[in-house]
Amino acid sequence: MRVAVTGSHGFIGSALVESLSRDQHDVVRVARDQFDVDALRGVEAVVHLAGEPIAAHRWSPEQKRRILESRSGPTATLATSLAAMDGPPRVLVSGSAIGYYGDRGDELLQEDSAPGDDFLAQVCIAWEGATAPARDAGIRVAHIRTGLVIGRGGALAKMLPLFKLGLGGRFGAGRQWWSWISIDDEIGAIRYLIDQEISGPVNLTGPEPVTNADFTRALGTVLHRPAVLPVPRFGPQLLLGRELSDQLLFSSQRVEPTVLSEHGYRFRHPDVTTTLAAATG
Repeated sequence: MRVAVTGSHGFIGSALVESLSRDQHDVVRVARDQFDVDALRGVEAVVHLAGEPIAAHRWSPEQKRRILESRSGPTATLATSLAAMDGPPRVLVSGSAIGYYGDRGDELLQEDSAPGDDFLAQVCIAWEGATAPARDAGIRVAHIRTGLVIGRGGALAKMLPLFKLGLGGRFGAGRQWWSWISIDDEIGAIRYLIDQEISGPVNLTGPEPVTNADFTRALGTVLHRPAVLPVPRFGPQLLLGRELSDQLLFSSQRVEPTVLSEHGYRFRHPDVTTTLAAATG
C-alpha cells in the first residue's frame, strides 16, 4: 500500500513510518507546508500528523496563533488538494487530541461527548473542521483524538530524569485524569483505521484511564523509585506559564476509546503499568 504521512519526523510520525516500512508499505513523507499533489498520486491513504508542537514555547498570543494556524491552515489545504485529485486516496486519518473535550473532571468522555471551551478545545475543533473538503468529496475521514502517548520519547522522556532520581511525584493533588496510550497502540490504532471502514472522531487512548496520582505511582513502581514528592501547581506555571501548564498537566480528561473497542481493536498494552514497563525497560 502507498501511504502518505505528514509530520513523519515527529515522535508518532517516525514510529508510524518505521512500522509501515517494516511491513513493506511504500511511504511518502510530506512536509506540512509543501503538499505536492504529484507526489500524492497513487496514494491509497494519508495520515496527517503535522502541527506546531503544543509545549515547545510559552503561550504568547503569537505562539497560540502559530499552534492554531499550523493545524487548521495546512489541514484545509491538504483536504482541498485531496478533494480535487483524480483518483484521490480512499482514507484520510487526520490528527486531533483529547484536548477537544476540555477540562471535565470525573466525567466519562466518549466520542460523542461535547467539546470544551478552552484554547486546546478550540484548536481541535478547528483542526477537525478543516478536513471538511475531503469528507465532502467522499474521502473517508477519521479524526484521531490522541491522549498522552507513552513510549521511548515524547512526554515520558521529559519526566524520567526526576523520577529516576526518586524526585518525582503527582502533579498538584493528582486527582486529574490522564488518558494515555502506548506508542505501540497509537501506531496500531492508526493502521487499524487505515484498513477499517471507520470515520469520524476516534479516541486514541488506552482502555483504562488513570488519575495523575496513579500514573506517577505506577511510574515510580516500574522504575523502583519512590514517587512521593508532589509537584506544586505553581512550579510548572512558572516554567510554562499558567494557561499552558493548566491545560497540559492539570486538565482532567477521563476518556474511553469507545469506537476502537466497539470495532474490535485489541490493545497490546491495556493497562498503564505494563505500558510504562515496556517504555522504560
